[in-house]
Amino acid sequence: MATTVFAPITDTEASPSDNNTNGSGRGGPSGPNGSGRDTAEREPERSATLPGGYRLVAVIVMIWITALFGALTIVLESRWAHSPNWVSIRLPRILYVDAAILVLSSLSIEVARRSLQRGRGRRCIRGLLVSLWMGFAFLVGQTFAWHELSLRGLRFNANPGSFFLYLVTGAHGLFVLGGMGLLSYVGFLIRRDTRTKWRAAMDSIALYWHFTDALWLYLMVLLFATIQR
Repeated sequence: MATTVFAPITDTEASPSDNNTNGSGRGGPSGPNGSGRDTAEREPERSATLPGGYRLVAVIVMIWITALFGALTIVLESRWAHSPNWVSIRLPRILYVDAAILVLSSLSIEVARRSLQRGRGRRCIRGLLVSLWMGFAFLVGQTFAWHELSLRGLRFNANPGSFFLYLVTGAHGLFVLGGMGLLSYVGFLIRRDTRTKWRAAMDSIALYWHFTDALWLYLMVLLFATIQR
């Protein structure tokens, strides 16, 4: 009578399918590699949300500014312009120079934006510096305009026209000053590295800067039609 001998099953022979699980089982060799690939695949998706976030903030700010100046325009046309104390005011010529400065600053910031897209960080920084200096020149021009108005006796509360003139130019100057601060911050980040997320930030601040320039041109038309008539 033959005797059947049952040999003990060792760990290496227990589950041959474990060698073909591709890391799905415990201690599989491809498990860490798979998770690494998943993380790498998630990174572009995570970074892709940054451009939309920068753009969303810029759009919200621009909508708020548009609503503010839209309300001021309605009040001007419906009430202040028909006040018996309204006095026609000749606009200082420096305000027209300011308009030209802002148009040129839009060109320089567009050069900076496109330079960054092409990986030319130094040229981008130079364009940002030019835009910042032009923004500073714009604010200096506004200061000279206010000084000229004060020399004519047209102070802030002299009449409804001078009040509106100081109000809208001062508010716009604050928004330009805020844009200059953002330009300086983004320029500092770009000088350190030119990663994609800083390019998205550059695109958003350039959009905001173009908006403030277009807003100034609108205000010049409005002031010319209402204040100087």
